[in-house]
Amino acid sequence: MSKDWDAKGQVVKSSNPNYKRLNNYLLKKRSEASDISLDLETKKPSVSSQAVRQKIKPSSGSTFFGIAKLYLDRLEKSGKYNQYTADKPRVKHFKEFLNERDISFSDITVSLLERFKIYLKTTYKTTKKEDESGKPLSERSIINHLAMVRSVFSLAVKEGIIEKGQSPFGEGKITIKFPPSAKIGLTPEEVTLIENAELPEGSFQNHARNLWLFSFYLAGMRVSDVLRLKWSDIQDNRLHYSMGKNKKGGSLKLPAKAFAIVTSYESEKQSKDDFIFPDLKRLEDVNDTFKMQRTIAFTASRLDKYLRIHVAPAAGIEKPLTMHIARHTFGNISGDRIPIQMLQKLYRHSSVTTTIGYQANFINKDSDEALDFVLSFK
Repeated sequence: MSKDWDAKGQVVKSSNPNYKRLNNYLLKKRSEASDISLDLETKKPSVSSQAVRQKIKPSSGSTFFGIAKLYLDRLEKSGKYNQYTADKPRVKHFKEFLNERDISFSDITVSLLERFKIYLKTTYKTTKKEDESGKPLSERSIINHLAMVRSVFSLAVKEGIIEKGQSPFGEGKITIKFPPSAKIGLTPEEVTLIENAELPEGSFQNHARNLWLFSFYLAGMRVSDVLRLKWSDIQDNRLHYSMGKNKKGGSLKLPAKAFAIVTSYESEKQSKDDFIFPDLKRLEDVNDTFKMQRTIAFTASRLDKYLRIHVAPAAGIEKPLTMHIARHTFGNISGDRIPIQMLQKLYRHSSVTTTIGYQANFINKDSDEALDFVLSFK
C-alpha cells in the first residue's frame, strides 16, 4: 500500500508490522543491484539501465527456451531448413529432459549436461534410417544435441543476455568433439556395375542413377548443388557454380559421361535459366531459401531410397548406396594418387586441413603393407 512508504518511496514506514523485514530485504536487493552494476561497468565503459535490469531480473524471453525459440526462428527466417529441422527436435528433447520446465542459463551446468547425455542415450532411439530405426542414439547424435545447446548459449552471449564466461562449454568444461564416422566408397568395378545396371528408361530409379553418376563424375558434387544446377551454369563445356555449403565458386570441365547425362534432360529445357534436372522445377518461388532447402531435403531422401531399394540390387551391390556415397567413392578411388591441393580444389574445401582429414579415410596402403609385413613371418 502507498501509505506504508515514505515520501521518496524507498523505505517502508514503521506503520507496517513487517517494516523491519521488508526494509532489510530491500537493502539486500539494492546491494545486489549495485554489485551487478559495478561488475558490468568494469567490463563495459557504458552500461544502460536496461542491461542492469536484465541482469537482476531476466525476462521470460531471456531464459534458455526463450532464446532457443529466437534461435530457431532465425534459422527458419534465414532459410536454413536442414539445421532448423535438426535442432527443433533437439530443443524438444532438452525440454523433455527438464520435465517441460524452462531454465535459466546459470542453472545449465556441466553436471546437468552430463546427465542430459545419459538421458539421451537411454531414452531415445534412431528413426531417420530404416536400417537403423530402433537403435540407441549414436554418439554423434548426442554430441549434436550438445552443439544445439552451445548454439543457444552463443546467441545469448551475442544478445547480451549472459557473459561468455557463463557458458558451460570450453576448456575444462563440456567440449564438442565429434567422433570419427566410417566413410566407405565404392570401387571402380562397382561404379561400372552401376553404369551398366538395367533400369527402366524414364523411371525415377534411372533418374536416381543418373544423379548419382553425375555427382561422382564431378568429384562427388553434393546433391544440393546437383539439384540447383541451371543450364546457364554450362559455358564452353565447363560447369560454373558456387557450392551451397561454403559459397566457394569455380568451374570444372564437364566430362563426356557427365555431358551425356545432361544431354538426356535437354528435351525438358525451357530456358537457359531453367534447372537442368526436374526436381526443383515445381517450386513456385526459387528465392524462398527455406522452401528450396526443404524440397532438396525431401528429394535427397527419395533419391537415397530409390538408390537403396532399386539401383543397388540392379547393380548387384551390397554396400550402402546413397547420394553422399558418390563423394566417398570419388575419395576412395582417388586415394593418394591426386595431390592434396588439387583434391581441395575439386572438393571445394575451404581449408586443406579438411581435405587431409577427409582423404585420410581412404588411404590405407601404408597400414595394409604394415599388416602384411607383420603377418608374413615364417
